Amino acid sequence: MKRARAAADRLWRGGALLATRYTAGMSGWVCATDRALGRTVRVVLLLLAGLLAWRLVRMFPLLLWALVPRLCWVAWRAARASTPEPDEEPPAAPRVDAIRALLWQLIGDAPGVHLNTVLAHLHKHGHHPSWKVADLRRHLERHGIPIEPKLKLAGVPTRGVRRDALGTPPPAADRAPSPAASTAA
Repeated sequence: MKRARAAADRLWRGGALLATRYTAGMSGWVCATDRALGRTVRVVLLLLAGLLAWRLVRMFPLLLWALVPRLCWVAWRAARASTPEPDEEPPAAPRVDAIRALLWQLIGDAPGVHLNTVLAHLHKHGHHPSWKVADLRRHLERHGIPIEPKLKLAGVPTRGVRRDALGTPPPAADRAPSPAASTAA
């Protein structure tokens, strides 16, 4: 399933890339003349070419059997050419102490936190938008944070991280001193 999804994503990226290239090329061609009449003539020519293509497809529907595979092949090749170079580094993953601090922040007073809650928080703040719950789970397990398969919070059992599994909470930063004096002596 992942292979089919990757192929569909590649076709989509290639098609989007071709669409932007073609529209940029056509608009550049239309704007290449400095006279308004020249631009109007070029727009009319593009509209006539589109009308002719539409009429040909309506008259000869079998023409699509040749055009669609060709378009898919060109989109496939365009997506391959636009992939990032392998020497580019992926975005850095958060450090373990930052992960633990985030988990403690999300847990609050609860006995734990569900992974989908953590993932929603990450997505909300623009971190790892392509991650799914399984990706987050693998990342946490890779950093030694145990995952509970059926953590029940608010009556819903799903994967999560227990408060006990995180150890001691990090020291609270930015704590304001108490306004009342302590009576302990």
